[in-house]
Amino acid sequence: MTKHAFAVLGLVALSACAQQTGSPEEPSITTARFERFVYSGSDPVHEDIQRGPNTYLNPVLGGFYPDPSNTRADDDYFLVTSTFAYFPGLPVFRSSDLVNWEQIGNAVDRPDQVDFGELGLSRGLFAPAIEFHDGVFYIFNTCVDCGGNFVITARDPAGPWSDPTWLPELVGGIDPALFVDDDGRAYVVNNGPPDRTPKYDGHRAVWVQEFDLETLTTFGPRTVLIDGGVDFSEQPVWIEGPHIYKVDGRYILTAAEGGTAENHSQVVLASDAPMGPYTPHGDNPFLTQRDLPRDRANPITSAGHADLVQTPDGDWWATFLAVRPYGDDQYNTGRETFLMPVRWVDGWPRITDAGEAIPYVATAPDLPGRAASARPMGGPFTRIDEFDGTAMDPEWMMMRNPRETWWALEGGELRLWPRAAGLGDNTNPSYFGRRQQHMNARGELTLQFVPDTLGARAGLAVLQNDDFWFFIGLEMTEEGPAVRLRQRAGSGQGNQGVVLATRLLDAVPRSPLSLRVTARGAVYDFDYRLPDGDWQTLMQDADGSHLSTRSAGGFVGVTMGPHAYSPNGG
Repeated sequence: MTKHAFAVLGLVALSACAQQTGSPEEPSITTARFERFVYSGSDPVHEDIQRGPNTYLNPVLGGFYPDPSNTRADDDYFLVTSTFAYFPGLPVFRSSDLVNWEQIGNAVDRPDQVDFGELGLSRGLFAPAIEFHDGVFYIFNTCVDCGGNFVITARDPAGPWSDPTWLPELVGGIDPALFVDDDGRAYVVNNGPPDRTPKYDGHRAVWVQEFDLETLTTFGPRTVLIDGGVDFSEQPVWIEGPHIYKVDGRYILTAAEGGTAENHSQVVLASDAPMGPYTPHGDNPFLTQRDLPRDRANPITSAGHADLVQTPDGDWWATFLAVRPYGDDQYNTGRETFLMPVRWVDGWPRITDAGEAIPYVATAPDLPGRAASARPMGGPFTRIDEFDGTAMDPEWMMMRNPRETWWALEGGELRLWPRAAGLGDNTNPSYFGRRQQHMNARGELTLQFVPDTLGARAGLAVLQNDDFWFFIGLEMTEEGPAVRLRQRAGSGQGNQGVVLATRLLDAVPRSPLSLRVTARGAVYDFDYRLPDGDWQTLMQDADGSHLSTRSAGGFVGVTMGPHAYSPNGG
């Protein structure tokens, strides 16, 4: 939704909630009122880094920002990432230096642009690709299990973006990307099934087809550029995320290969014509971390899905995804966006040499006007949301499309209507989440709520997907009001999860209650503070490894934020 749409719908929700809200003497199912959310985080490796004046920290977008794609328009750079079945989707970032990124909107911000239905959180919007040409921004994308491949356009990257134009010719394909040649002819390159019976699991191909920029349609023959990968004899898997660039008169085709886990990599081929044939470089991959020892300190792994961009001075840089595990391929922060320079050796790009580790600190691009961001996205930082605007900040997301309005911003508060839509129901619960962006992170909120119905609750969720989450909140139990911690660590535990800890209260607090979660790698602490009281621990060292992608599956990372639920809600 646009900010205007968020504000208007919020007022509608506020009206509906006000009709249901009772007085303190006769409580009813009330609106959950959240006054403040504070996120802060740091990572152990960053604490020991000595930074110079012209350096930057990796990742440049910490937390669940996978599959980054970038483009340059004049002196600014723009970047989008995957969001799968979160809404709004496809965050759009702007930067003048490739290091400090500001989110300026979401390309999918209207519920009727795409429909996620009841899809799992790791379906939906995969691997967007953004390009700028002749005053128009294009985002090519795939809505997995919800429509296929499409393109949206905008003159202003902050939006609004158009409704999707669907590309039915790209049958069975994902990861479409646009290339426009010097003569104005345009091409769409994408992953798809091979043009023969697959020879092994993960056997895919890269295809190309011409594209009409006026009608936004493909035309002409579709041609296979890569069958399986750069060396078919090794049965390479999941060739995907392709991009074409023209460099010194040659056409450079890059793609991810090896799957998105620890064998992830980026490979490169070249041709004298955009539709091939393409010859692979003899020293592939040109980006990977799979050749480093698994037991190294502070590892960065699973690097790939790169997109290259050239600065006005001719330098080349790449954004790509990688992860930072705290254990054996365990990471709760999801796949993040990293930045590295691209060197050209004998006409071929090179990001990492064999055995070279991705740096946590590196020399920044030599670009004018570089200044630290007021809202950093990497390194240690604290973010405070007082909910005092007219619209939610664009970094907040919900699970799937909203079918009704259940939130409002008024009087410096975020108000959520508790509905019978839970975190484990594969629907659109009353939940706003923001990404956990650090291994060591803390989320803290204050709320007022009167849970007058058994099972009604409001508080702070820490969520990887519908089946894997924590929730600490004020809840009405059979013994009375309580601060309670719930966990769901798999579909076998039931949609409401299981109760890990309960602290009964004498009465519902009439002043704001504070809730806090602290992440330390695989463990999470949960605390609460009554009005005019001190912090008290509800549970310490809770095992949060079930929130890792390795345990929970899928492609998303942890989000955290306010949630409200009532079994008798709308």
